[in-house]
Amino acid sequence: MHTDFSALAAELSRLSNASRVGRVATVGSAAIEIEGLTHHARTGDQVEVVAGGGRLGGEIVGLGATRARAMTYGAIDGVAVGDAVRLIGPAGVHPDLSWMGRVVDAFGQPLDGRPLGAGAASASLRAAPPPPANRKGLGTRLATGLSVFDTMLPLARGQRIGIFAGSGVGKSTLLADLARGIEADVVVLALIGERGRELRDFVDHVLGAEGMERSVVIAATSDQAPLIKRRAAWMAMAVAEVFRDQGRHVLLLIDSLTRFAEAHREIALTAGEAPSLRGFPPSVSNLIAALCERAGPGVFGRGDITGVFSVLVAGSDMDEPIADIARGVLDGHVVLDRGIAERGRFPAVDVRRSVSRSLPGIATEDENARILRTRRILTAYENAALMIQTGLYVPGSDPAIDEATRLWPRLDGFFTERAPAGVADSFARLGAILDGPI
Repeated sequence: MHTDFSALAAELSRLSNASRVGRVATVGSAAIEIEGLTHHARTGDQVEVVAGGGRLGGEIVGLGATRARAMTYGAIDGVAVGDAVRLIGPAGVHPDLSWMGRVVDAFGQPLDGRPLGAGAASASLRAAPPPPANRKGLGTRLATGLSVFDTMLPLARGQRIGIFAGSGVGKSTLLADLARGIEADVVVLALIGERGRELRDFVDHVLGAEGMERSVVIAATSDQAPLIKRRAAWMAMAVAEVFRDQGRHVLLLIDSLTRFAEAHREIALTAGEAPSLRGFPPSVSNLIAALCERAGPGVFGRGDITGVFSVLVAGSDMDEPIADIARGVLDGHVVLDRGIAERGRFPAVDVRRSVSRSLPGIATEDENARILRTRRILTAYENAALMIQTGLYVPGSDPAIDEATRLWPRLDGFFTERAPAGVADSFARLGAILDGPI
């Protein structure tokens, strides 16, 4: 019987029998400064502080001429000047297919109490995206299980879209629907800054057994340090890249890009970077772009990463910095509207304000015509909605408004429908609404 020891051999090879040690020089409210590691450490390296008989992990966030600045993964209480600090070095990622169906933290450690092995493959947390000249184009259209996405907002293999929403409008439920419905070999889901009590509910009830069966969930709860929250997003991306390079199609869902950026803001300000964009440092723009660019089509001969990134928009402000940056780097944006959610229509997608940049190329000429006609009907109805609802509009005054008034309730209902039979069936049902009897 052949036994594969490659993962164990790789883990043993990563062990070190020596490490450099520095000393805590100053202790601040959010960071410590370390002497003795300046010429050996690099930004992003992990360290371990031996304080009061315990051990506290951390990360180098800045380097000076004689001292290194580090933030810790836990409360800084109990750390004293003179405490030993061990330099661990860069942190890698070693995922394995056995991780599917499991919930892990930002370091790849299991959160369900069961043992979890590291894989033989190794990846960097902050890898470069595939060379742009060697990347494939967007692939075939993916069935999502939701009529509004299968028709009006199609998703192609390797596409990256943003879900823009305020709190309480069904964002998490939509992400779970996409995790269950989109065709993929592996689903990697990052939950960044979620309330701790919601993690189990999301896994058990929102995502469910069907969704978990092919998923790896990386979680960093709201009470954890900003270093851990930021790392969770990089961890999820690195895990997705390992599976992509094995030739698989990976569906990556990150919830949320906003909390990732907020975590980076805390780290950057502690490291000494000046705020600019409504309190966000200038580096946040490149940080988001660098993360999102890692998703998408792979190089020829490899797999692809289809990315779905949620963005929290306070007060539906689509022009706030993170929303504006994300909208510029992604291949489409889906806007969830509170008004639509409050009248009970889910998913609460505002079709007029949402865009898929895979169009028109991914749809046929007939499908594009139906999409365009539907958008015109929605625009005509919403522009005249106030007059219609107050009784000021006189039927027969405008044929376009008359058609919109007749078709809008059926279209609104169509956008809530599941699409178990696939894309062709969804377009057939949309056509039946548009071309049905008056």
